[in-house]
Amino acid sequence: MINPFDDTYFMKKALEEAQTAFEKGEVPVGAVIVFKDQIIARAHNLTETLTDVTAHAEMQAFTAAADYLGGKYLKDCVLYVTLEPCQMCAGASYWTQIGKIVFGASEPDRGFQNLNTKLHPKTKVVSGILENECSLLLKRFFVEKRNLN
Repeated sequence: MINPFDDTYFMKKALEEAQTAFEKGEVPVGAVIVFKDQIIARAHNLTETLTDVTAHAEMQAFTAAADYLGGKYLKDCVLYVTLEPCQMCAGASYWTQIGKIVFGASEPDRGFQNLNTKLHPKTKVVSGILENECSLLLKRFFVEKRNLN
């Protein structure tokens, strides 16, 4: 039997969060954290809303997931995020000991891979899930932002 709850399914949920960020004028990055095929945290960028440079989607999701589970370690969880985590978020993921990170669009300038940020040794990484959809939303956001200025 095929599991309907695959990486694509959960990345679509992260994209819904990214769309919410887009509608709020936030950089459209969305994240969900999954535990045993159940979403336990949903988040999107809130850096403008909260006037907080650390209010990235992943950071919001880590806090919500830890609160839901009642502990700071997310070893049996998967983070789905529409954009490759930055150095800060990758560093936070190290401390959560998240089991797996799945991201959509790559971030060649500020992403953790190009900056050689270390993840927890047991964290698995999958990239490129719904990459086009994730990239298009980000590109649309910045095109519209440039045209307004």
